[in-house]
Amino acid sequence: MITVRVAKDWAVVESSLEDSGLQKFARLHGVLTLNLPAALNLVGPLERQTLGERAYAKLADLLISGRLAPGEKLSLRAAADVLGVSIMPVREAVSRLVADKALEVAPNRAVRVPLMSAEQFRDLTKVRIAIEGHAAAQAALQRDKRDLVSIARAEAAMRAESDLSAPDLPRAVELNKTFHFAVYEAAHSPVLVEIIRALWLKAGPVINLDLRANPERLAKGDAIRFHADVRKAIAAGNAAAALNGIAADVRGAADFILSRGSLAG
Repeated sequence: MITVRVAKDWAVVESSLEDSGLQKFARLHGVLTLNLPAALNLVGPLERQTLGERAYAKLADLLISGRLAPGEKLSLRAAADVLGVSIMPVREAVSRLVADKALEVAPNRAVRVPLMSAEQFRDLTKVRIAIEGHAAAQAALQRDKRDLVSIARAEAAMRAESDLSAPDLPRAVELNKTFHFAVYEAAHSPVLVEIIRALWLKAGPVINLDLRANPERLAKGDAIRFHADVRKAIAAGNAAAALNGIAADVRGAADFILSRGSLAG
């Protein structure tokens, strides 16, 4: 049953309450009982909420995929134009991302991707190793046949891209993300995947932008080797090896980024 509080004019509302018991309850407790059709008038527009969710998902994916760089400003109007929506759903999405600390509002009110210090990045890397390593271990224990196919397909796609004489670096970034989340989804823990996505909202702009700016990371092949190790470990049901493989992948990327000296502090 749905109720709303009313402040005046009981003569009007009582006429809609056919049951005298409901009238007495309403008068005593200061509430008005509504039938379902009337209650639907209190529900906000579903379409706008859906657009807000879609805008959030699209902008979050840009951050996770490293397509927005640290310090880069985000124009709400431009984002709305690209997404084909009004500015309201984009504003709602940006507000959620600011609350997630994936975006920030600068003193001049501009919305931008936060800069990250070396100390912050080290801290984030430690947390990622612990949580993403756990997810990989769970994937080795919980995976099913469809998970194994998804992981193998993602690993093969990134390996094939890296073997090209002139790999498409933005595509390689996307394939890297696809592989990692194929692994994490195989843990069959929505809560765990949600936590990892929140970490990638912060890490993505640094890690993936660096991969695109430094193709030698892809050519060196460390990530390719680690991905293969993780795939084999999960297929074999070896939780410890899967954890170690993801930990080595995350740590290796972080060490390379820190060695470049591009982060403050």
